[in-house]
Amino acid sequence: MTDTALGYPAPAGAIAAPRTLPSLLALTLAMAIGFTMMASFGTVQEGAKVELGLSDAVLGVIQGVSAALALVVFSIPVGLLVDRFNRKRLLVGLALLWTLGTALTAIATGPAMLFVARLLAATGTTGALTAALSLTADLCVPERRGRAMLLVNVGKMAGLGAAFGVGGWLYGAITAGALPIVGGLAPWRGTHVILAIAGVLALLPLLLLREPARHEVAAATHAPFRALVAQLWARRSFLAPLFVGQVAVVMADNAALVWAAPVLSRHYGLQPGDFAGWMGVLVFGSGLVGTLLGGFAADWGQKSRVRGGLLLGAVIAAAIGIPAALFPIGPTVTWFAIAFGTLSLCGAITGLITSVALTVLIPNELRGLCIGAFIAFAGLIGFGIAPSLVTTISSLLGGESHLGPALAIVGTATGALSVIGFFLAMRRAPLTAID
Repeated sequence: MTDTALGYPAPAGAIAAPRTLPSLLALTLAMAIGFTMMASFGTVQEGAKVELGLSDAVLGVIQGVSAALALVVFSIPVGLLVDRFNRKRLLVGLALLWTLGTALTAIATGPAMLFVARLLAATGTTGALTAALSLTADLCVPERRGRAMLLVNVGKMAGLGAAFGVGGWLYGAITAGALPIVGGLAPWRGTHVILAIAGVLALLPLLLLREPARHEVAAATHAPFRALVAQLWARRSFLAPLFVGQVAVVMADNAALVWAAPVLSRHYGLQPGDFAGWMGVLVFGSGLVGTLLGGFAADWGQKSRVRGGLLLGAVIAAAIGIPAALFPIGPTVTWFAIAFGTLSLCGAITGLITSVALTVLIPNELRGLCIGAFIAFAGLIGFGIAPSLVTTISSLLGGESHLGPALAIVGTATGALSVIGFFLAMRRAPLTAID
């Protein structure tokens, strides 16, 4: 049977048909905006710390626990909505939510309000990622899905890079008085005002999206929740280790993103304006290369005769990430940059491959729920536990001056755990989505 006979757009080129490319680009832009909003505070948090009198422990709660709470409470409900209702409308609503969170960050008067603002930004962004992955899966055939998801993940990495690059540049420009439009505001507040305004304007392409037909449905899309949970439970021997592997990667990556800027400031004597440009390029560049490698590795792995070959690239990337997690104790800034970039690259590879695995090896009616569950638990552990775990270990080592070694300990330990998880998931992978 041809792809068109199955309801997919007629293929043209390596990624998608021409008529689906605008939709993929709109999703890519949405992810870039969302992840910029979600990660922007991390770059300028030292300014908020001074103005509001916050400790590292409080910053860890604001950065980590707020996101974790949003993910745990809303990811599974959003996943169910993705499986059952119009995904375009849901995506627009979530985009408005992350914009609101960014605006509230700019006017936060204390840690409680800042916590709520970051919670909203995280809820909108991570929920939108679930919708975007589901939409992307139905815009292309399974054999091209890894390459199609390159675009959405490039958007994610562009957003993380922009959080450093654009966020740091705005902070420096406002500090220097080069942006009178936000004159009178603290630089970290003015940065979020400008981001919120730009975010609203950049969301317009989402209104042009069309809802694609759903494919690879093994049961009714409105099946009872209990029946869906039973289907997931039947796949537990594959999903459980896959979950462990990816959650461990998320722990290492999120801890690195949250604490990279403070480590550069405290241990290497740099200010946001000093590292914003190269850190932004590094995060985006390593994420882009990792996403490319992950997409092609996933598609190549599907063609191999090895069981679970789709996940082979994730096993290799997770192993490389272990020594890369030593970046915060590098002897020079150059060593820091090389190791941090490698860790980011490996995280992008495993994230893309895991996304492809969930859309290729899980039935359509379970994908949103499954991705939502992954995001919920990964958020609880990766956002809620990992950043605070770093501060706990640094306290045990002697205080805030030991932030770098504590971050390295968390990164290497979670890296080893991810290798084990991906290896077991590879050996237990089903042959198709409906097995």
